[in-house]
Amino acid sequence: MSQTPDSAVRPYIEQHRTAFLDDLAEWLRIPSVSAQPDHAPDVRRSADWLAAKLKETGFTTAEVWQTPGAPAVFAEWPSGDPGAPTVLVYGHHDVQPAAREDGWDSDPFEPVVREGRLYARGAADDKGQVFFHTLGVRAHLAATGRTAPAVNLKLLIEGEEESGSPHFRELVESCAERLAADAVIVSDTGMWSRDTPTVCTGMRGLAECEIRLYGPDQDIHSGSFGGAVPNPATAAARLVAALHDEHARVAIPGFYDGVVELTDRERELFAELPFDEEQWLRTAKSHAAHGEAGHTTLERIWARPTAEVNGIGGGYQGPGSKTIIPSTAMVKLSFRLVAGQDPGHIEKAVRAWAAEQVPAGIRCEIVFGSATRPCLTPLDHPALQSVVRAMGRAFGTTVRFTREGGSGPAADLQEVLAAPVLFLGISVPSDGWHAPNEKVELDLLLKGVETSAHLWGDLAEHWPEAP
Repeated sequence: MSQTPDSAVRPYIEQHRTAFLDDLAEWLRIPSVSAQPDHAPDVRRSADWLAAKLKETGFTTAEVWQTPGAPAVFAEWPSGDPGAPTVLVYGHHDVQPAAREDGWDSDPFEPVVREGRLYARGAADDKGQVFFHTLGVRAHLAATGRTAPAVNLKLLIEGEEESGSPHFRELVESCAERLAADAVIVSDTGMWSRDTPTVCTGMRGLAECEIRLYGPDQDIHSGSFGGAVPNPATAAARLVAALHDEHARVAIPGFYDGVVELTDRERELFAELPFDEEQWLRTAKSHAAHGEAGHTTLERIWARPTAEVNGIGGGYQGPGSKTIIPSTAMVKLSFRLVAGQDPGHIEKAVRAWAAEQVPAGIRCEIVFGSATRPCLTPLDHPALQSVVRAMGRAFGTTVRFTREGGSGPAADLQEVLAAPVLFLGISVPSDGWHAPNEKVELDLLLKGVETSAHLWGDLAEHWPEAP
């Protein structure tokens, strides 16, 4: 028996709710701030705590994996059923920096419950969303009478996500055999709102670069030499001006090569979401929507590639005037990429485009940082449908679809493990990730537990349908 009866799951969760929340609070008290070297022992303590708790939950294997930076946690619980699919859950146990003086109403590392909300750093991002799987799998076992999950269940809980995951891909590549999975569940995401449960189907990738432009060997007098030698600040301005056409499309030749276009069905699903553009603009602290012609705001931030100027500078920046031709200028650019785009191709295209734009006498240097690939799971993938059904059973309502405009390490898992990436999160925008007074809604957190309890049986039952 794999399917988890609804009538058995909720009573089990309610019976174990207090102990579950007490354990989560204990974990949240560990200030596992990966970005601050002084907290390195705490990040290690967080990993040790989680590994021990996963062993206590029933995972047959629970290990702390060292990296050149902060440790990750790996756990495994084989199903024992022949042909059972293997599922890898990804999350992270490190958190953003936080201090009472940042504007918190209470100590960020002393969890407190107020009006049905648990406040603490990491409550939503991402310890709460990792931890709901521990009670979820126990509810799955209790309700089905199984002694092991209906799937071969693995967990990889990273310790450096809030520091940019600098060693994550290397870790995944070096441990690919042990991490091998048929599907990946990312529980480091959110929903549209508490009244509109959603499943994310993809994240954009990211490529970024700094362009340095060099002209004269030193700043020179604009009266003696202006109009007769090239100005790197002017070249920088022309580069920025050439980045988009009159329709706000990226004007770099080859930029859109391979882009997977939205289907009519996906556009319809986006349009079904209760999107209030005026409210969105207030959240964005902006005064008008703008972007690629022919696409809605949600399409632009979820499913279209972009090029943004993150910084531009050169020449004199102080008070008054200084009539010079500066010797250098710079532009910082970032490119959000969608399914079908390759960061390596984008880098080549940007270099070729910049070389065409820069005049003779200006030397151009371009440095690209590490890139993140986009990921996308088709709407009709059976594993995605299992997530939707499990969430629908927990929430008792229609589950809709979103994408994420940002970027994360999920694409590394998809690429290295050659497995579809599915997103399961219960956080809502008001949870305040990275902000003071981060919280998680307790009723939604328990809906996450319930979704997890239903998911493993559904995946096992429907996995043979997967392509």
